[in-house]
Amino acid sequence: MKPAVSAAEAVASIRSGQRVFIHSSAATPHVLLDALLARAGELTDMELVSISTYGDMGLDRPGVSDHFFLNSLFTSGNVRKTVNSSAGDHVPIFLSEIPRLFDRGMFPLDAALVQLSPPDRHGFCTLGVSVDVSRAAVRNARLVIGQINPRMPRTHGEGQVHISQLHACVEVDEPLPEVDYACRIGDRERAIGHHCAALVEDGSTLQLGIGAIPDAVLGNLKGHVDLGVHTEMCSDGMIDLLESGAITNRFKRKYRGRVVTSFALGTRKLYDAVDDNPLFAFLDAQYVNDGHVIRQNPKVVAINSAIEIDITGQVCADSIGTYQYSGVGGQMDFMRGAALTEGGKPIIAMASTTGSGLSKVVPLLKPGAGVVTTRAHMHYVVTEYGTAFLFGRNLRQRAEALTAIAHPDHREELDRAVFDRFGAKWVAASGGGVAGGD
Repeated sequence: MKPAVSAAEAVASIRSGQRVFIHSSAATPHVLLDALLARAGELTDMELVSISTYGDMGLDRPGVSDHFFLNSLFTSGNVRKTVNSSAGDHVPIFLSEIPRLFDRGMFPLDAALVQLSPPDRHGFCTLGVSVDVSRAAVRNARLVIGQINPRMPRTHGEGQVHISQLHACVEVDEPLPEVDYACRIGDRERAIGHHCAALVEDGSTLQLGIGAIPDAVLGNLKGHVDLGVHTEMCSDGMIDLLESGAITNRFKRKYRGRVVTSFALGTRKLYDAVDDNPLFAFLDAQYVNDGHVIRQNPKVVAINSAIEIDITGQVCADSIGTYQYSGVGGQMDFMRGAALTEGGKPIIAMASTTGSGLSKVVPLLKPGAGVVTTRAHMHYVVTEYGTAFLFGRNLRQRAEALTAIAHPDHREELDRAVFDRFGAKWVAASGGGVAGGD
């Protein structure tokens, strides 16, 4: 094994004006990152690149923002303040296309800071729970600096990194960040999960995004048979569904018999379940999120969420007006992939209101809102009040279908907006497109 050094020594080769990739999600290498930020007094014009990260990134510490700039490819909660300030910015991009930025030299990487599982007897570490775009970063970075942690699961798939590839490494022993979505599931999440589960047929291939709603959906699928999984992200709810016997991956055409994912985020239960488990294939997001690959699986059901949706079906999922909240991620990769597969169902699942009671079905998106999924790509929208089917519906029909699954407190306002926009246009008897509304 390559001799371990201190974190300060490991990042000593990084110079001013360079671009540094930070490993993703639960694999965020905080020991190495802190050592790099500690050099803020001597480094200038530094650019950090990342997708989602977890934990305190330290970018708002005194003096750091004057020397480090965050160019975010997906904005997570711990960096929103930085991204929406002069010390950061956001790159709108599909998750599947981020590896191309690195491979084609459009985002040349001087260094990649990654957190790895310990090497096996052949010298191979793994990228653990986050292969996603990090595999491409390791492949292209001039320097690869590893934070080796025995608590990082050894995962199967494409995340192998040989110890000889590391310019330097440090040894740490610290728990990975944990997120428990199950404790966030309330009555409306359970209702949304019930409506979504009703759309899932036996033998379907599942993709679910992040949060309480996806886990609520998974909790409603334990009576299903022969489900498969091809998803960019895996959570604790997937493990519970596997243990129920509902997931067999029997009918998948890509990696039949195995769960395909690009990263995992949840509790230690999830991390232990994927550790050295060949049932899980952790693969590059460029493959996992490739629409051509997705559509080869049977009956793909893609379930993603939204910040707001207008009455014509335009989905904003990455910003609150001009405030950058998250990112494009893999939503469109899977929404389109599911739509093109035989029997596929692309679904936007969301609560009808925000935490403060504002309607998430709106007459018009907020000024500056980013449209992640266009209205032409929309099929199903699910709230706790039911399901609206939009595919093939005209604008007026869509508006009425979405109003019917909005929160009752906001339906009168939406009805007025529909009339103001469309007047008394004729609507076909089948135009409502609502199933399961309450």
